[in-house]
Amino acid sequence: MNSKPIGVFDSGIGGLTVVRALMQRLPHENIVYFGDTARVPYGPKSSQVVREYAAQDTDFLLSQNVKMIVIACNTVSSVALDVVQKRANIPVVGVIQPGSESALHTTKNKRIGVVGTLTTILSNAYTNTIRQLDSSIEVFSKPCPLFVPLAEEGFIEHPATELIAKEYLFELKLKKIDTLILGCTHYPILKNIISKVMGESVRLIDSGESASAQVEKMLDAEGLRNPSKLKANVKFFVSDIPHKFTEVGERFLGQKMGVVKKVHVE
Repeated sequence: MNSKPIGVFDSGIGGLTVVRALMQRLPHENIVYFGDTARVPYGPKSSQVVREYAAQDTDFLLSQNVKMIVIACNTVSSVALDVVQKRANIPVVGVIQPGSESALHTTKNKRIGVVGTLTTILSNAYTNTIRQLDSSIEVFSKPCPLFVPLAEEGFIEHPATELIAKEYLFELKLKKIDTLILGCTHYPILKNIISKVMGESVRLIDSGESASAQVEKMLDAEGLRNPSKLKANVKFFVSDIPHKFTEVGERFLGQKMGVVKKVHVE
C-alpha cells in the first residue's frame, strides 16, 4: 500500500506547481498526475459541470491504484471537494483548507486578500473557510482570469502582465491587506510580479505549498508514507495535446517531464 502513488489532478497545467511542491517535500513518493487539458479551463464553467468533471477525474486516478488524491485545482476544491471525497474512499486533500490555514497563521492585521478564477471567487470557499476558522478576519476577494493564459504563455516578467496585475490588484491594495492567497495553481508562476505590485508588506500564500505540507501530515497520520529511498516514479497523463502540455508544463514543474500519455476520460 505505501509504495502506491499519490494521485494528483487539475483542469490542466497549473496543478504541476502542486506536483513540484510535493516532489520537493516528499522526494520518495510516487505520483500520478492527470491534467484534463481537453476541457480546460474549469474556472468559468458552472459548478454542476465542474462536479461532473471532478467525478470523472477521480475515477481515472482510482484506476491508477492511488493511495491518496490531491485536488490540485482551486475551482474543484471550492465546489466539488465532497464529490471526490465520497467517490474516493481514500484520503483526499484539497487546496482551500491548507491555504486558508496558512493565511491565518501569516496575517498580523487580520486582513486577507484572495485572488482566483471566477468560479473559485464566486463560491466564497476561501472566505467561508477562513471565517469558520476565525470570524474576526476580514477577507477581500478578486477574480483574475487573465493570469492563467499569461502564465501559460510564459509572460512571467512581461510588462503586459505587470500592467494587468496592477489593474486587478489595485482594489486589494486599497484594502490594506497584509496577506494574499494565490487561489489558483497557475498564479505561483507569476509570484514575482504579483509581489512587486502588492509591495513588500504583503505576504503571498501559495496554496499548493500549503497543500503539500498537509499531504505530508496526512501520510504520517495514516501510516502511508513510502519507506523507499529510491527516486520517485512520476507519471503524467492528459486528455489532449501532450506536446503542448510538455512544453509549458516543464516551466511549471521546473524540470524535464519525460513521457506524457494521452488518455480518454468520461
